[in-house]
Amino acid sequence: MGAAVFFGCTFVAFGPALSLFVLTIARDPLRVIILVAGSFFWLVSVLLSSLVWFISVQVSNKNDSSLQYGLLIFGAAISVLLQEAFRYAYYRLLKKAIEGLAQISEDGRSPISIQQMAYVSGFSFGIISGVFSVINILADAVGPGIVGIHGDSQFYFLTSAFLTMAIVFLHTFWGIIFFAACEKRKPLHIAGVVLCHLITSGVTFLNPRYEASLIPIYILTLGMGVWAFIAAGGNHHNIRKCLAWKRQECNQVMVYSALQVPNED
Repeated sequence: MGAAVFFGCTFVAFGPALSLFVLTIARDPLRVIILVAGSFFWLVSVLLSSLVWFISVQVSNKNDSSLQYGLLIFGAAISVLLQEAFRYAYYRLLKKAIEGLAQISEDGRSPISIQQMAYVSGFSFGIISGVFSVINILADAVGPGIVGIHGDSQFYFLTSAFLTMAIVFLHTFWGIIFFAACEKRKPLHIAGVVLCHLITSGVTFLNPRYEASLIPIYILTLGMGVWAFIAAGGNHHNIRKCLAWKRQECNQVMVYSALQVPNED
């Protein structure tokens, strides 16, 4: 039972992310490098926020439970702000990298666009955030023990997996929106990303009332996905062209198959 829960929750949490990695990143070495570097930036931001929270706990009254809970919320807010600050720092670094790549290329153009960098950067933040948030939970899912035997929710592992999947997508969308806002100099869009990140982090404090946290987070994920699609230059015309291209491709396959010479017996 423990192994089934472990593998099931792992595939729920990271199955879509693994598909995105294999289809869009793994075959391009430059994107893999950007992915690893982005993960490092996220790790540094979390390290600094953890240090701030640890110091604040040490200098406070550890016997005051309400104060410690407030410090936990404070640490989460600091973590969000530092993550977004490091996202901006990574954006500045990638802008310099684009200029360098353009100078050494034969045609004077970078082999990767800022939009592609935004996607990979956001994905790197999301995947490393998801790993750190759920790895200990997955380790406990193996057993021994049964969740809910003392009256707790039996959906703890499954809810954590779905929450992790949403966080991966959210960071990917935030990266696209953030980079587009920096390119177009739209500070309100940057503030919107930071505010959405703060809300998402704050909503998790409603757990173990999982319906009160998962539903708002998935609504935010859907909204951020639409916003990221628009920020990347998408519109309904792109969707129609994509669908028309797929229908045309299917028709071409059908025509080609109709022209085949039948096999002689």
